Amino acid sequence: MVDLKGQYIKIQKEVELAMQGVVNNTTFINGPEVQEFATNLENYLSVANVITCGNGTDALQIALMSLDLQPGDEIICPDFTFVATAEVAELLGLKTVLADVDPSTFMLTEKTIKNVISPKTKVIVPVHLFGQCTNMEPILKLAKEHNLFVIEDTAQAIGAEYTFSNGEKAMAGTMGDIGTSSFFPSKNLGCYGDGGALFTNNNTLAKKCKSIANHGMGERYFYECVGINSRLDTIQAAVLNVKLNYLNEYNAARIRAANYYNKALLDCKYVTTPVQSINSSHVYHQYTLKLAAGINRDELMAYMNKKEIPVKIYYPKPLHSFSPYKQEPNSSLNFEHTEALCSSVFSLPMHTELDEETLKYITDSLRAFFENISSKIS
Repeated sequence: MVDLKGQYIKIQKEVELAMQGVVNNTTFINGPEVQEFATNLENYLSVANVITCGNGTDALQIALMSLDLQPGDEIICPDFTFVATAEVAELLGLKTVLADVDPSTFMLTEKTIKNVISPKTKVIVPVHLFGQCTNMEPILKLAKEHNLFVIEDTAQAIGAEYTFSNGEKAMAGTMGDIGTSSFFPSKNLGCYGDGGALFTNNNTLAKKCKSIANHGMGERYFYECVGINSRLDTIQAAVLNVKLNYLNEYNAARIRAANYYNKALLDCKYVTTPVQSINSSHVYHQYTLKLAAGINRDELMAYMNKKEIPVKIYYPKPLHSFSPYKQEPNSSLNFEHTEALCSSVFSLPMHTELDEETLKYITDSLRAFFENISSKIS
């Protein structure tokens, strides 16, 4: 699904030089490269504050901890997402409230959020899924009307740009109260281990997030609040400083691959190619299709794997179906779109090193599977 080795070879000298610099200086924790990366990312995102941390899940937890929430307060997040978005709320004694998603973009909408807002709701967590931004403008308006915080989960969409109705633009993760991201190796901007960050234009929240990530300290050995120990290693910051210079190039390579997929599968009636929001650019962390009704997904995956083409499912089951996050559908709450997606989506390889020969092999193989299905039906 990814080719980190191929990507590394192209920047090997720069990365090794950066990492060796950390080793030579022995600044393994909170070395100057960490602040340098934070500053560089602030400039890239046009955001006032970047606070680095140990991983994307920690970023979500730190963001929630900074808001002075109380046990039982409700956090709305999508049912169709990776579990980290929901689990941090439960860890903090908060209540995760799941909402259905749009069937075309796979993300929260103003309407699905409205269906689950209650007097206990305090935070909305839109997930910018698979590489594009949730339609943030109506969500931000809704949050303001109900006096709610907005935490953007940007782990899959760093570098995507959102356009408001007045023409103003903002980068994913910079529109709500706090944005969070992961630098897991397979991400569009990934390090060579774990890493994460928070983004905010609110200086007060930035100061608190920075303190929480460092044991609740402001001044050293003076504890302002309960915190955790979540640091971005200096070596990972050094790697990210190199890779940030290539992020636009990496995203452009993903877009080219997606455009090839789109064109090759344009007339294929058995799949629906990704729908791009009119409000957002798309940086294709994943290339996720929907399979037409009646096609056996397991059979498709077995066929593609036999062709040595990895095919993955993001995500195979809704969060509401798992016991820690169990929420039963009822007359006012259903998850029909999420359930339909979980039974029909599949993702093709998507990374920066896909060349035309590989893309052709993947799409020819996929079309051959469907042609075989079509001949059996006819």
